[in-house]
Amino acid sequence: MSAQYKSKHGIVNKSQAEMYMSFVDLSNFARMVPPDAQATITADYDTLTATVQGFTIGVRMTGRVPYSLLQIQDNNAPFHFGISIHFDPAQDAGKTDFWLEVDADLNLMMKAMLGKKIQEGLDKIVDSLNV
Repeated sequence: MSAQYKSKHGIVNKSQAEMYMSFVDLSNFARMVPPDAQATITADYDTLTATVQGFTIGVRMTGRVPYSLLQIQDNNAPFHFGISIHFDPAQDAGKTDFWLEVDADLNLMMKAMLGKKIQEGLDKIVDSLNV
């Protein structure tokens, strides 16, 4: 069963190019994790694998549209999912309208357990970038 989640939009005080370049390389994500958790993450330009609470989740970058969109798909994860990262122009020059979208194949039980957490997580990511 497919479930869709969209984050809220956030205006970030960086250009589309700056935002895109900070997300385009998945190894950048490994550097953002606190040092005590870095041992559970391996990453390169196109792939990232993390172990969280005993579950190993892998992702692979599958699409790059310079300065506007990144697409990520699961790679040996417990369920199929895709993430779209959007970098839209904001009304103010030099700023970016940033938002995320997730499509996940979740059964009813997983959707009930994870749906709210996925939505909250997406919104927290946007909030963490809002300046």
